Amino acid sequence: METQVKIETARLFLRCMAPDDRPALCRILQDPVAMRAYEHAFSEEEVDRWLEKQLERYRRDGIGLWAVILRETGEMIGQCGLTWQDIPDGRVPEIGYLFERAHWHRGYATEAAIACKHYAFATLDFPAVYSIIRDINLPSQRVAERNGMTRVGSFVKHYYGVDMPHWIYRVERGRASI
Repeated sequence: METQVKIETARLFLRCMAPDDRPALCRILQDPVAMRAYEHAFSEEEVDRWLEKQLERYRRDGIGLWAVILRETGEMIGQCGLTWQDIPDGRVPEIGYLFERAHWHRGYATEAAIACKHYAFATLDFPAVYSIIRDINLPSQRVAERNGMTRVGSFVKHYYGVDMPHWIYRVERGRASI
């Protein structure tokens, strides 16, 4: 599996996840506070399915949620990347992010999301990118706004038997500073 660096920033680099990243992924996906927008912390099996889904996205789409590595330590502190997501108007490229709680409130999510936006526009030539964010997830909404996105719609996703309202954020290439 290719794990080479996809994106670099001043403090981070983003690369494809690998099976060895599972312990770091567990620290994120099994934390009930970090997973509040999903309504539950993941089981061991759900973590395995999440990781396999990313590996499949890399093979199929050439994109996915990438491991976010702190340059200073080499530690995986989160995940951020581009995935294809369905919204009421069709299938769109989404910038998604999810970080280990120990690394919240330091600007890492914003730094990684902005870098993914630049990559989407400059390398992948996408005309627009989106972030689809749970209505209760105010910190992620602020990251989207700092990434130059504006709220353009909403819809309800159904996960685990729960109706979960989501906001749709978008930024277009011509309106973004890259």
